Amino acid sequence: MKNWERDRKEPLINRLSAGVHRQEPLKERISQVVYKLRVQQHRLEGANQKTQAHDKNLFEKLVQSQMSKDNARSVMYANEIAEIRKMAKITVRSELALEQVTLRLETIQEFGDVAALMGPVAGVVHQIKSQISGVMPEVSYELGEISESLNGMVMEVGEATGQGFDMEASGAEATKIMGEANTIAEQRMREKFPDLPIPTTATLERPIEPTFPK
Repeated sequence: MKNWERDRKEPLINRLSAGVHRQEPLKERISQVVYKLRVQQHRLEGANQKTQAHDKNLFEKLVQSQMSKDNARSVMYANEIAEIRKMAKITVRSELALEQVTLRLETIQEFGDVAALMGPVAGVVHQIKSQISGVMPEVSYELGEISESLNGMVMEVGEATGQGFDMEASGAEATKIMGEANTIAEQRMREKFPDLPIPTTATLERPIEPTFPK
C-alpha cells in the first residue's frame, strides 16, 4: 500500500478524498493505536492486582468470621467476594483480549497484512468496550475512541484496496479471539482466587485454612 510508509510519494488519503487534510501514514496511526491499547491494558492489569489483593483481604475476614461462628458476617463477606470476582473476571478477560489485539496489530505493522487482520481487531475492541463499561467506564471511553479509529482505518483500507469488508468472517474471528481470552481468564481466575468456604451455622469441627496460590 502506497501510504504504508511515510517516505512513499503518494499518500493513500489522496486516493480516498482529494482536498482533505493529509493524514499520518497508516503504519504510524497503527503504532499510535498500539500505544493507546498498551496503556489501557496496563490500567486493567493494575486493576486486577488491586482486585486480587482486596479479594484476599476479604477472604481472610470470611475465614475469621467462620471461625468465630459469626454466620451473618460470613454471608456478608461471601457475597461481597462473589461480586468482586464477577468484576475481576471481566477485567481479566478484557486484559487478555487486549493483549491479543495488540499482538495482532504489531503483526500488521511488521507484515502489512492490513485488510485481513484489521476488521477482527476492531470488532474485539468494540466488544471489550461494551463489556468493561460497567466496571471501568474510563477505560471503556478510551476504547471507544480507539474503536472509532480502527473502524476508520478498516473502511479506508477497503476503499483503497478494493477489498470489501467481510463482516461475517470478521465477526467470527473476533468471537474466536474473545473465546480464547475467556478460556485463559477462567484458568487464571482458578489460579489466583481460592474457592469460597460455604457459610454455615453448624459448628465447625476445625478452622478453615485459606489456600492461596503461591
